[in-house]
Amino acid sequence: MGPVSFSTTLNELRPFLKFNTLRGKQTSKLDAILFHEDALNNKEDNKIIINSNIIKICASTKKMSSNNFDAFLHLPSSLGEINTVVESAAAKKIFSNNSSIEIKKYLLNKNEKKLSKNENEIILTEKEIQLLELFLNNKKPLSKNKILSSVWNYSSDADTHTVETHIYRLRKKINDKFSDENFIINSKDGYSL
Repeated sequence: MGPVSFSTTLNELRPFLKFNTLRGKQTSKLDAILFHEDALNNKEDNKIIINSNIIKICASTKKMSSNNFDAFLHLPSSLGEINTVVESAAAKKIFSNNSSIEIKKYLLNKNEKKLSKNENEIILTEKEIQLLELFLNNKKPLSKNKILSSVWNYSSDADTHTVETHIYRLRKKINDKFSDENFIINSKDGYSL
């Protein structure tokens, strides 16, 4: 999107780009949108850009500040710079999506080691994150021995007090911040979410 000269240039560069390009305004089939800053002055283009949930890369002759874009491409740019900016923005988006996991009505951000719900959040340790992922990936309750072997790589005859202590602390954190006593459930078969 943007001036015809911008679209024409991208079309001419198509064989040298490390990504596929499409022309038009159907963003539903795209992973990213690379647009010229002038597209923001066009009411129709601006609406498409702002309302799309895909990666947004603004090509501009000046440094722009906006939380609405994932990356900027400073013009004029070399072919290598274009490829790098697009690949980097895509990699960041994929990394961010893979690091956020929904658990019940909470959001676990593995990169920031945070569990959040609404405006509240708690900081988690690496072991607490591993525990949550283990529970999430197993629909059935897990025994203390299974948790020990999966998270701590201990044999089944090791002391299960480690599991109990970590789960107690995690439950306490969650209950203190979110008032949720039923986040981790304990039954005769073991622990589960």
